[in-house]
Amino acid sequence: MPKFAAVGRRPLKSTGPRKFKMDLREQIDRFLADLHRANASEHTLRNYGLDLDQFHTYFTLEPGATPGVEEIDGTALREWLGGLYHLNLSVVTIRRKIACIRSFFKYLMREKLLAVNPARQMRTPKAPQPLPKVMTEEQTGKLIDGVGADTLDRPHPKRDLAIFEILYGCGIRVSELCGMNLEDIDHSERWLRVRGKGKKERQVPYGAKAAAALEAYLMVREPKQVESAVFLGSRGERINDRVVRGIVKFYSRMLSGDDSLHPHSLRHAYATHLLNDGADLRAIQELLGHSRLTTTQRYTHMSLTDIMAVYDKSHPKA
Repeated sequence: MPKFAAVGRRPLKSTGPRKFKMDLREQIDRFLADLHRANASEHTLRNYGLDLDQFHTYFTLEPGATPGVEEIDGTALREWLGGLYHLNLSVVTIRRKIACIRSFFKYLMREKLLAVNPARQMRTPKAPQPLPKVMTEEQTGKLIDGVGADTLDRPHPKRDLAIFEILYGCGIRVSELCGMNLEDIDHSERWLRVRGKGKKERQVPYGAKAAAALEAYLMVREPKQVESAVFLGSRGERINDRVVRGIVKFYSRMLSGDDSLHPHSLRHAYATHLLNDGADLRAIQELLGHSRLTTTQRYTHMSLTDIMAVYDKSHPKA
């Protein structure tokens, strides 16, 4: 039995005689196809697909007995939500699954397949908001210099250095780095065209060190065939985010003894260091590709935390 199957769950309440049943599995497939047409990211499509598969499994008591979406009411959704808590899932995971189901039912309402949206009343649990660990400028510089020293006998040291320099020098997401194409680089003006969430494009500048590392890597880049991707994996094809995470984790563990670092750590460091050096919050928002300023504002809290740490350590009356 699948991990998420409902054990002993009572059958859905019948909605009475009807001319047809809107098969849950069929509507899920249509929703995912609609997301694909809307250029949703691969990450979103993958996670929504998994979440909706589990949702379908929960309401399928017998193999092949797929319920109709009109049979799933608010009571059934509350029972499903209780099942999530019973599995001891993290709050972040539960929030993502709720967001997925809400999007699914909004789609059904938009397609006029339902008269009432049963997901509207679902409560979203509050997520903890811990501030991410941020490396200091000295720690970041030491780590990247260690990558550039090429002392670890890695197969693609120039590529690895370019990855670190771009992640920290531009503050882009790992998915944005993996999606970079050769034509996205303006070598003369040092600008990158970046495709962010929702396929939104933005321009991001990069500095001299990133430029030098990028040029050195492109000189030895060996694509398998005609490959437009900037960063390639060991087989000469576009690198994926899992490989990049492994690269960052390997170097951080070997050079600094910290295997908790990931590509987003360099993005956090980029934003925090810009803010510490007086960059405008709105400018940082544009560089990071945040749609809301409130998302960027958490870096102000991180900076204030650093300031308080210095105060507590240094002031005689602290």
